[in-house]
Amino acid sequence: MQILLSLSALLISAFIMQLGTGTLGPLDALSGLVLGFTRTEIGLIGSAHFLGFIIGCFAAPYLVRRAGHARTFSFVTGLSVIAVLLHPLLESLWFWIGLRLVSGIAVAGAATVIESWLNAKLTNENRSRYYSLYRIVDMSGAMAAQAVIATLPIAAYQSYSLVAIFLCLSFLPLAMTQAAQPVLPDAPRWRPLLAFTISPLAAIGVITVGATGAALRMVGPLFAFDNQLSSGGIGLFLLLFILGGALAQFPVGLLADRTSKRQVMLALSLVTIVTALIMQWGALSQLLGASQIFVMIFIFGMATMPIYSLAATHANDLCRPEDMTDLSASLIFFFALGAIGSPVLAGALIDFFGPAALFHYFAALHLMLFLFGGYRIVRRPVIHFTKPYRYIPRTSLFIAKTVKSLRPPQN
Repeated sequence: MQILLSLSALLISAFIMQLGTGTLGPLDALSGLVLGFTRTEIGLIGSAHFLGFIIGCFAAPYLVRRAGHARTFSFVTGLSVIAVLLHPLLESLWFWIGLRLVSGIAVAGAATVIESWLNAKLTNENRSRYYSLYRIVDMSGAMAAQAVIATLPIAAYQSYSLVAIFLCLSFLPLAMTQAAQPVLPDAPRWRPLLAFTISPLAAIGVITVGATGAALRMVGPLFAFDNQLSSGGIGLFLLLFILGGALAQFPVGLLADRTSKRQVMLALSLVTIVTALIMQWGALSQLLGASQIFVMIFIFGMATMPIYSLAATHANDLCRPEDMTDLSASLIFFFALGAIGSPVLAGALIDFFGPAALFHYFAALHLMLFLFGGYRIVRRPVIHFTKPYRYIPRTSLFIAKTVKSLRPPQN
């Protein structure tokens, strides 16, 4: 209980930060639609966020060493608040792209501070348990953000002001904590292609997840809008995607530990393909009515979101212990590669071919992963040494430093 109390400030900050940043993405997408941006342009705004995120991942550890944890968190929180409040002042595409670049850097910086501070309070004996609690709190904030979306007026100054208030509130628990600030471990070396060298399938897998998740979070609200969903329906649509992914982690982990991670990954890709195609199937729509889109997006989240952890743990099966930190950094790099370009491409496809193109795009992405995975299983049919499946977050490069400590000792 004492440990939980000492972590409360960090967990509250993480929840409120995720509440604010999770609201901003869909709000930008829907506001851009109201302001007359094309779907391609809205995709560009989302891509800028992920470009800023990867910049922030590598810059944040050095910033923490220079200024300390609390000052760094206040700095990046201030940046994000400024970026949010500037949105309504100038309705310019390139201005918004610049603001989302800044907010992406700030999100990565905030995650680095929270995760490094959290890690300093834990031991190898309790780290896995409390990181799981952290992920539950983090994902709860993301789900709560979708409920907030349902209540906000679109393209309104008061909506962006509320997001800014959330971000300001996220700093208060850490500002008042009496805990000593930790020392951040050394930053991972820059070996971005290591994941592909160790496991081409893992690299392609995280690229696919990055491309799918980024497009769904940024362009998905436009798909829901084009399907005549209300603001509440759009919020529910996004919430069910996240909820499905969260609920799937435990059963997917059990299955992966008892069979093959590669086979489970390909099975989930196959489910994703089928689900994406069913989203456009008129016969099911007649059977389920308006609930079809909600049922399918829930299943889509269950199938898609665990693939990152499957790919990461599969790569760790093949990785030397001394390379695990660099591997985790490389996986985040490949995830960002998929995430940066995908919202633009998805938005352009909707502009040219209509809203149905979004899930056809997802089906094509996962078909490529499925075929490539089959090729890799034929090419390297047996994996002799495996480690237990773990839900591996992809929030900051700092989290990579704890991966090795979460592993059981090898004989």
